[in-house]
Amino acid sequence: MRASNAGKETDLKRKMPALNALRAFEVAGHTGSFTRAAEMLHVTQSAVSRQVRQLETQLGEPLLLRRHHHLELSATGRLLLQALRMSFDRIELTVRSIQEKTHLKRLRINAPPTFASRWLMPRLQSLRAAAPEIEITLSTRLRDDLVESGALDCAIRFGNGEWDGLDNQLLMNERHIAVCSPALLGERDTSPIDLSAFTLLHVLAASDQRYLTWQHWLKAANIDDVDTRDGYEFDLLDHAIRAATDGLGVTIADRHMIAHELRQGTLVPIVDVEVDGHQSYWLVTRAGQDDAPQVALFREWLREEIEKQTHALGGTRGARK
Repeated sequence: MRASNAGKETDLKRKMPALNALRAFEVAGHTGSFTRAAEMLHVTQSAVSRQVRQLETQLGEPLLLRRHHHLELSATGRLLLQALRMSFDRIELTVRSIQEKTHLKRLRINAPPTFASRWLMPRLQSLRAAAPEIEITLSTRLRDDLVESGALDCAIRFGNGEWDGLDNQLLMNERHIAVCSPALLGERDTSPIDLSAFTLLHVLAASDQRYLTWQHWLKAANIDDVDTRDGYEFDLLDHAIRAATDGLGVTIADRHMIAHELRQGTLVPIVDVEVDGHQSYWLVTRAGQDDAPQVALFREWLREEIEKQTHALGGTRGARK
């Protein structure tokens, strides 16, 4: 009997590297940075680097190529990273399903702050009416990552639809117009507007870089000689919209995000020009996984709401001059 038990124990011993080392490599390989991996794992940078080196020594293969400012995956590293991400995702989702048997109807969504406050929040009553059994958890933290976090079911993303490891479905394209408070615009005749007399309100794509929405809109409007270097800058479109509503200046805004202000007349277009934006809103889910029932309901509700809004706005259009 003792020999039989020993044999079973031997069968259970897997030829696996340490789990901490595998996790350290997975996060470092995904982020391309020991520093970022250390922040996410709540350990020191040297600890992450040491664990990855030990893993490479055990495997006899380089996994991460150390460049000057970033880490680059080797061919072996890419192969292992793909296997680890699939395995860790499956483990995390299984653990969460066990822990949350009493919350099978809860839908956890992450969305950009402006989209959440200006588009999604005003429609939550409609979602409740369409799917009263679903309970919503909505987060807007910019670092919430569907790939890295099993705590999310789906996410709304703003960009070009290029997110590795995710399935992406286009929701709607931006439709840019230049708007301001009617009080700021005042009474004017039909002569061309002089934008140099207004403060321009910009939205930042990064801490030191603006979105090029003003340049794209001015080109579509055939308006020259406007200095776009000046003006106020905001890290959220929502802030720029609120500043325009308060009469601070003129901003370029996505028509979808200011539908309420346009209906109420608290924002008005300065000229009749609309141009398609270069980025869009997407629904993203984990690749290769069937939709959970609550995700499928949310996807269908989004499609119906966007169809309603598209019809209300007069369909999709390109630039009008």
